[in-house]
Amino acid sequence: MDSFHYIWQYVKKYQVGYFFALLLVLATSVLVMVNPYISREIVDQIMVPQNYDFKLLLEFLSLMIVVVVIRSTIRYYCTYVFENTSQKVILELRKDMYSKLQELDFEFFDHNKTGDLMSKMTGDLDMVRHFIAWALCTSFENIIVFITGISVLFFIDWRFALLQLVLVPVLFYFANGLASNVRPTFYNIRAQFSKLNSVAQENISGNRVVKAFAKEDYEIKKFSTANENYYRANIESAKVWQKYLPPIITLGGMFSVTLILAGGIMVINGNITMGELVMANGLVWTLANPINLSGWLINDWQRFFAAVSKIRELMEAEPKIQTKDSAVAKKSFKGKVEFNKVYFKYEHQQTLKDITFKAHPGQTIAIIGPTGSGKSTLINLICRFYDVTAGYVKIDDIDVRDIDVRRLRENVSVAQQDIFLFSDTIEGNIAYGVPNATFEDVVRVAKIADAHEFILNTPEGYDTIVGERGMGLSGGQKQRVALARALLKNPSILILDDTTSSVDMETEHEIHNTLRSYYTDKTTFIIAHRISSVKNANLILVLDDGRITERGTHDELVNLGGQYYTVFENQFGDFNSMRGEI
Repeated sequence: MDSFHYIWQYVKKYQVGYFFALLLVLATSVLVMVNPYISREIVDQIMVPQNYDFKLLLEFLSLMIVVVVIRSTIRYYCTYVFENTSQKVILELRKDMYSKLQELDFEFFDHNKTGDLMSKMTGDLDMVRHFIAWALCTSFENIIVFITGISVLFFIDWRFALLQLVLVPVLFYFANGLASNVRPTFYNIRAQFSKLNSVAQENISGNRVVKAFAKEDYEIKKFSTANENYYRANIESAKVWQKYLPPIITLGGMFSVTLILAGGIMVINGNITMGELVMANGLVWTLANPINLSGWLINDWQRFFAAVSKIRELMEAEPKIQTKDSAVAKKSFKGKVEFNKVYFKYEHQQTLKDITFKAHPGQTIAIIGPTGSGKSTLINLICRFYDVTAGYVKIDDIDVRDIDVRRLRENVSVAQQDIFLFSDTIEGNIAYGVPNATFEDVVRVAKIADAHEFILNTPEGYDTIVGERGMGLSGGQKQRVALARALLKNPSILILDDTTSSVDMETEHEIHNTLRSYYTDKTTFIIAHRISSVKNANLILVLDDGRITERGTHDELVNLGGQYYTVFENQFGDFNSMRGEI
């Protein structure tokens, strides 16, 4: 019941209205008994004695109509309250889930697929909504109706009621078997649906790659496998239903059989009147209907528990990167960066080993090396996307673990290797980090990033809407928009992670010259494969297998005649060429 208590903390804010509606449900459940009682009076006072008093009959019928109208009105109001409460709960829970996603760090997203997270934000939340709006109140209503119905049967004749209750233990056996056996199948269904959703999401996002490599058949096969697994999970659940639901429905139907058989005998023997038999017959549904619905309600409860367990997995996840209570919250930093004997281990792989260097404000630090050497990991430690395993990273002589995370990242701007542009205007994408920036500021940084000219040539200029993930722009154009976005923050530390790899060397040279003239006070980190991108840096770090193998200026490294010199000499300017990579 922990899942129920977890959701109730959201419902309790609206519990006054919700409980009032439940009380009204209780009232309607009692009103259910009125019309069968009136039917008894009609039979015993009018039909059996053949007392054709039309006025009395009209009074009875009018009362029955009034009861129906009152019950319908109350049910309409209750349905509105339950649905309104469920929507408010989902509104708040969805907001909390989204806020939680913003709190979680890189490592969480490294281990959780987008499709799975989307399933939690959509399907699982809708199951919670359905439970609050229908399953919970319907369960309550059916319990009250059943108890009231059996109580009235005791009022008619206790032997009559006990005969009906004989079926309840058998019914409970099958209902309990259904509840215990169907729950694991729902968890499996949820897991397989998540995998199916992930496969579909990845395929849609990567459709250009699929088509470029002509892998449509492969992707169809992969999706078919996930789809088949989801189908099998549902079939396994259906088999449980096939085992337990027919006996439950059969027992529900047996109430009518036992009532007519026993009731007929009791009327013949004079134990009850014909009107009381008619009344009991009118109450059969108060026993049969809850029994027939019990299977579906058990289904909804188990789905609810499975959905909430997945929601709680997200809500109870804690980011490993957290701000200390005593953290430094400086508004701005000068930009001095120091790595001292830094080691970093990601899961079971040692990614960085004994990294030590200093960068002073206004300096440009270049980091080069083959793919997988740890370049991007190193700059991720500056932003504290991950924490070091050993050693420390300091900014302005303060350990980054002692700096408020938000303040730290406000002073660091990153143009990442994996460029992401939103489905927004070009201006909106550039101004993403500084939404109150003027148009003139946007144009200024676009010119520095050599993006201004191509932007003016787009259909709507800066108001041109770019497609999802920047579709519609070339690789070089996306890189320049991302660079402009990073520059607009006017950070103390600027990090360019292979930001100009998709532009020609002439454009790249022009961009770096402009950057040096405009941002002489910024500490700049440049990650690149090309020698042309880094030869003017104040300090060049050559990484290989997570270690700094060489360091110095361009001239110093060339004179050293080592790894850097070999790359420089081969004229490709790409460290991957040393390993036979293309």
